[in-house]
Amino acid sequence: MGESYLNCREEVLSLTKQLVAIRSVVNTEGESVLGHSLYTMIASNAYFQANPDRVVIEKTIDDEMERYNVLAYVKGTKGKSNRTMIIMGHMDTVGVEDFNQQADYAFQPDNWMEVLKEEDIPETVKANLNPEKWLFGRGALDMKSGLASNLFLLNYYSEHPEELDGNLVFIAECDEEDGSHGILSALQTLKRWKEEHGFEYVAAINADFVAPLYEGDSNRYVYKGTVGKLLPSFYITGAETHVGAAFEGLDPNFVASELTRQISYNPELCNVAHGEYTLPPVALKQMDLKTAYNVQTALGAFVYYNFFIHSWTPKEALAILKEQAEIAFNNALASFEKGYKAYTKLAGEPYNGVSWKPRVFTYEEMNNMLVEAHGTKYEESMAAFKADLLHDDSLDTRMYALKVVEEAWKWMENKEPAIILFYSSLYYPRIELTENTLNEHILNNALEETVNEVQSSYNQPIKVKNFFPFISDMSFMAISDDEAGIQAVKDNNPAWGTKHYVDYDAIRDINVPVINIGPYGMDAHKKLERVEIDYSMEVVPNMTKLVIEKVLGNKQ
Repeated sequence: MGESYLNCREEVLSLTKQLVAIRSVVNTEGESVLGHSLYTMIASNAYFQANPDRVVIEKTIDDEMERYNVLAYVKGTKGKSNRTMIIMGHMDTVGVEDFNQQADYAFQPDNWMEVLKEEDIPETVKANLNPEKWLFGRGALDMKSGLASNLFLLNYYSEHPEELDGNLVFIAECDEEDGSHGILSALQTLKRWKEEHGFEYVAAINADFVAPLYEGDSNRYVYKGTVGKLLPSFYITGAETHVGAAFEGLDPNFVASELTRQISYNPELCNVAHGEYTLPPVALKQMDLKTAYNVQTALGAFVYYNFFIHSWTPKEALAILKEQAEIAFNNALASFEKGYKAYTKLAGEPYNGVSWKPRVFTYEEMNNMLVEAHGTKYEESMAAFKADLLHDDSLDTRMYALKVVEEAWKWMENKEPAIILFYSSLYYPRIELTENTLNEHILNNALEETVNEVQSSYNQPIKVKNFFPFISDMSFMAISDDEAGIQAVKDNNPAWGTKHYVDYDAIRDINVPVINIGPYGMDAHKKLERVEIDYSMEVVPNMTKLVIEKVLGNKQ
């Protein structure tokens, strides 16, 4: 890779082990502990001792948890350019419940690998128990090795600012594994630095993990842009009846089951762009809303799905999902009618027909109907209900949104069975890296050149794809959606403006093309999580460095 090649393997490995040793499980005090540790580590560097205002530790904004981001920047001295690259990565990890009584070992990679040698694990995993080649432990792959790579580069450029023709901003954010309070708060710091220092943000590089996409996949992936993620949610009302008169009512669980059969794993709901397909939706929760046992059918049911998008906007996704819900409702009623007819024939009873018709509304449609029917009385009542509901700390955003929909449904005059479609969680915007802007063009070229250079001296295939396939904070560095797409998120999330809010204008204000160059490994979020050392600790930092210098050096 030429004269600029960095011999960084051992240092990045050491940093990774230091970071893994600090328990920073999301939504625990450990996030704060790691934030302060990382800040101390960076602040003790000679460059930041001389420039203490260039590293900050900042509490997240509008967050119920106390946790912190760490941000730092190096001003290059090679020229006078204000072009600024961002390198980013998250500090938090998922939990260690899967480790059971061995949880302490999750943060002791060397000891954990010794323990695993005596465990009954797959032979393919045992073959990786080589400390020269692999590192095991919670967060080793996702993504403390990526954070360590970025930390190494921050330290390197703080010692060699003369190699930077522009500036480098480092972000270590918290809460990536849950609500992304970290990166959403960091946007405010980026905006402040932009105004204070004239930073011209031109590109961002995330360092989240990459993994094989199928059995036997040997590719190391680099991603341009990222998948988007929605959480379409459905409140399903039925017609209550005693189970002794089953066909006199409609069980919402029955409709919910048909809805899941229609949506989960449906390849028609794989969104294609640039020849790449999203995974199909899958149900993340399905429940009825009975709170105690009785022999009545449930009045309502609730189900939500993971829904990935590449090119569909949130508004388009609503239209697609509404159509799927209508198909499911029709199928449920047809199945109900068939069963009813068959039963009455067996029992010798009269068949009275099925009067229900499929009714599917988006939350926005239902809310508009209720405003039109009841005016300010409805609006004021719902505003008070939402405000009071905020005092219930047991409700996450999803359940809060459901409670709002249930309350709104009480105002509907026609209580015939229906499905209400809404969003109940954070929208992770999709990002397409196109050639529409000069910055995108420069980043695309820099990445392509870098991969070609590195591939010539690396024996595993490095493949560039268009969409990072996992949920990540990359989503909050740019907006590919138009205003109508974002408005659909706001208008169809019942928690919007109370329990949930995202400053999408802050994202548009930064709006940089983003790629992912991250560590390679297996079994992220699992007990056997592990990262490959050679690629992750040596190739990744060098690829990232090459892209930084190619982008900043391009003065088109």
